[in-house]
Amino acid sequence: MSSSERGCSAACAVAGLALVLATAGCGFHLRGDVKFAFSSAYVNSSGASPMATELKRTLEGGGTTITENAKDAQVTIDLTNVADSKDVLSLSGGGRVREYALAKRATVAVHDGEGRDWMPAAEIVVRRTYSYNESEVLAREAQEVKLYREMQTDVVQQIVRRLQQARKPE
Repeated sequence: MSSSERGCSAACAVAGLALVLATAGCGFHLRGDVKFAFSSAYVNSSGASPMATELKRTLEGGGTTITENAKDAQVTIDLTNVADSKDVLSLSGGGRVREYALAKRATVAVHDGEGRDWMPAAEIVVRRTYSYNESEVLAREAQEVKLYREMQTDVVQQIVRRLQQARKPE
């Protein structure tokens, strides 16, 4: 190995070490396993909403048992007021829509069988905007559907992060 190759590998090693130390120093860490203060849950939502289905799947992936009724669960997760909205954000000079603002919202609360709150009700809102062009109607409709799906996943991830902080009341 020539001296220039040794110098390059040493420089690369130093750069890699600096990167590792920088990310460790800022508090960065991989998400890792999801840990909850409960082992079983019942997800209470109106109807068979896609958000409730995704939440159940995510909880089961984290090791939580999802029950079919509230009596068999350690906690009940109330997923209510799930709604989508679409508003005009901006118009062109000719009065045509240029941008839309999308929002997905849900309210989540956690309580046990005795009615004690593990986590008080909280509303989660995720917003996105997109440009609209009348000549690309089908593409923009597909984009809107994709954005709503991504927003649903964002809401579920926020719910999971909040559930990690939920604790049994003393």
